Amino acid sequence: MLFVCLGNICRSPSAEGIFHQRATQRGLVEQLHIDSCGTAAFNQGNEADPRALAACKHRGYDLSGHRARQITDADFAHFDYLLGMDQQNLSSLQAWQPADFDGTIALLRSYEAQAGGSRQIGDPYYQEGDIFDEMVSLLERCCDGLLDHLQTRLEQ
Repeated sequence: MLFVCLGNICRSPSAEGIFHQRATQRGLVEQLHIDSCGTAAFNQGNEADPRALAACKHRGYDLSGHRARQITDADFAHFDYLLGMDQQNLSSLQAWQPADFDGTIALLRSYEAQAGGSRQIGDPYYQEGDIFDEMVSLLERCCDGLLDHLQTRLEQ
């Protein structure tokens, strides 16, 4: 599972931390390779955004070891699922993918059962208020839906 956003400091590292913990709770983590990255290089080496760190920590997720990185060509060989947070991320992934990639590129929110009309997870970086707490709640639902999907596939 490779979770992808623009800068790899808010949404994708939060999704990685949430997914890792929930996969551990379900006994699936040993069967999965879990990471995150950004489509842009401008945050490489940076820690997660302090607001994302705080919102995740408040819910019991540890992002303290995260360092931002940009997607590479090798990621398409190492991951079966590349999951973008919004349409811009999805378009970047689709444009970057090599011709021989046979994995899944999708929006993470497409795995949320109650997504309704929107399939995107908006970037909270320039917003105020409880947006990071809302992001964590949304990512929890998406990660649970993705894990349900993967469990079904692993049982087949």
